[in-house]
Amino acid sequence: MEAVKTVVLLTLMTLLMVWIGGMFGGTTGMLIALLFAGAMNFYAYYFSDRMVLAHYHAVEVDERSAPGLIAIVRRLTQKAGLPMPKVYIIPERVPNAFATGRNPKHAAVAVTEGLLDLLNEEEIEAVLAHELSHVRHYDILIGTVAATIAGAIATIANIMQFGAFFGGRDEESPNPILMLVMSIILPIAAGIIQMAVSRSREFEADAGAARLTGHPEWLASALIKLENYNRQGMLPEATPETAHMFIVNPFTGKDISFANLFRTHPTTEQRIERLEEIRREMTRQ
Repeated sequence: MEAVKTVVLLTLMTLLMVWIGGMFGGTTGMLIALLFAGAMNFYAYYFSDRMVLAHYHAVEVDERSAPGLIAIVRRLTQKAGLPMPKVYIIPERVPNAFATGRNPKHAAVAVTEGLLDLLNEEEIEAVLAHELSHVRHYDILIGTVAATIAGAIATIANIMQFGAFFGGRDEESPNPILMLVMSIILPIAAGIIQMAVSRSREFEADAGAARLTGHPEWLASALIKLENYNRQGMLPEATPETAHMFIVNPFTGKDISFANLFRTHPTTEQRIERLEEIRREMTRQ
């Protein structure tokens, strides 16, 4: 299913690029846009994970630099029957985590220094189990590609907005009113794309983590701590295009009421309720 979603997203991205190219340059513009879209799709599939890790200055660690963290990840991957992913630490005090990569063989998990300081070992294990559940379900491909596409859409919207105000006014120029309207609609479309691929993924990854650790309460406790901390301040360098990749929304502490219409995460309360249901089911078994 994730592979199908990825193909659909990449196809829509290609069609969008071609349409915009046609607006600006007719047939020639469409051909140029098609070539650009092909290169963009190739990059999104093979290299978008590196872009996200580099954006957050993630540093790869091993047994020598982070033995405890590596031990937890190795234990969970062996239990889940997954290949050992690359492990990264983000030098940032705000606690959060995400997974990226195109498949389990090319996966990476990243946590911030703040998360390692805030959570106890059981809670860290639960967070990593959540991220590895994303890996197991192949969510990481669709999430990473969606981040790249959302970034491209935001760039296109900015270009169209600039062109609407400062573009030419001859008959061959694109309609400035249409360009202005599209510059508003495109970011909303990006938000809808992220919302569509994110909310259900979080519930599924939470359930996967609960069953992998055998302790749903560990993740519930971690989510409460992460939510409370992130309400106090936003993760520096966080972008709306990558927000859906994190275990908790990095914009939790920012007053963006309109953006709540396109939440990329279920509420923490909803997630904890689901985890409590799983805990009761496990207790009855």
